[in-house]
Amino acid sequence: MAGSSRKGRDTRIHVRTAAFFDLDKTIIATSSSSAFGRSFLSEGLLTRSDAIRAAYAQLLFQIGGADERQTSRLRDALSELIEGWDVATVRRIVNETVHEHIDPVVYAEALDLIRRHQMNGRDVIIVSASVEDVVQPIADLLGADGILASQLDVEDGRYTGGITSYMYGQTKADAIADLADRRGYDLRGSYAYSDSITDVPMLSIVGHGFAVNPDRALRRTAIDRGWGMLRFVKPVGLRSGVGTRPVLVTLGVVAVAVVVGVWLYRAAGRAADDD
Repeated sequence: MAGSSRKGRDTRIHVRTAAFFDLDKTIIATSSSSAFGRSFLSEGLLTRSDAIRAAYAQLLFQIGGADERQTSRLRDALSELIEGWDVATVRRIVNETVHEHIDPVVYAEALDLIRRHQMNGRDVIIVSASVEDVVQPIADLLGADGILASQLDVEDGRYTGGITSYMYGQTKADAIADLADRRGYDLRGSYAYSDSITDVPMLSIVGHGFAVNPDRALRRTAIDRGWGMLRFVKPVGLRSGVGTRPVLVTLGVVAVAVVVGVWLYRAAGRAADDD
């Protein structure tokens, strides 16, 4: 019987699982729109009017999330705002200032959770409505195993204003399902983390959904569905939090975070005009 038991263990099939993390207000404690506004303003990417709106939008970002109607408006405003931005300039600005502005707002609890999942053999995937140029360097910094992110159209080194893929709502869940199919993840044994009600599809597609510092709507949904709830309260510098991993961020970590700030303000104004 002992031999039979060993044989059973030896022939057991390993099941791959993953942990899917939203980025803003889940791994990062805030949007970085106001922090980087001055840098983009000085380089001419934002006007003073846009910088003021971004500061106001920072407040809106802190007190709540966008519903589907607002987000559709935000997407259109994003296209309008970034058209013509020079990609190399954005990357250079962020390279020069990223640690000063971003390091202090990464949650220590998120970093610890990422490490624990990887120690347990799970891939860590960052899933974000922010664009690839923003998400990939953060994923590299954290040692993540992949990203699912929005994509912007670029021609001749400049953003055209086109959004070729927008990673939001149900699209996140669909992308997770597709990645799971390609990599062989068992979603029933996988985990997902987010702060926003817009990520209910993402949290629903895995066997272990967790609401992180949830907004009011997500808190109610988490209670109804029996999801876990986590409170992240301790931002920590990436330099100290990542240990021996490389801490060099090479792309525009906050290019679109600033955009999202202005985006929210404009969307709110348009909604008010419609009403």
